[in-house]
Amino acid sequence: MPKQEIKHPDKSVSTGAYSAGVLKNGLLFVSGQGPLDLATGEVKRGTIEEETLLTLEHVKKVVEAAGGTVDDIMKCTVHLLDINDFDRYNAAYASFFKGILPARTTVQSVLGDGIKIEIDAIALIG
Repeated sequence: MPKQEIKHPDKSVSTGAYSAGVLKNGLLFVSGQGPLDLATGEVKRGTIEEETLLTLEHVKKVVEAAGGTVDDIMKCTVHLLDINDFDRYNAAYASFFKGILPARTTVQSVLGDGIKIEIDAIALIG
């Protein structure tokens, strides 16, 4: 089976030279998502909780576009602008998932455009 590009269903502007997701043999790799308005490409600034939940919604939409569900997400890598936001981000993140949480790595990173968070994911579809 050749690799397949998975597009974010709401994305109507280019935000860089990458695929939102790449699927092959049931493995979906979701590119880093951030708190963006995907109709305009503009950052949607908010609290760390708001930016976390919006970013996870973007990840979810890419997974669903590939035929999966949030429950199919196996691993997330999370980049925080400020590691001091960890407890608040962690609470918002935990509220998004039901059941077994994905494996996760969280690090502090330099992020562009003033975003507070970026999340990429790996999901097993089917």
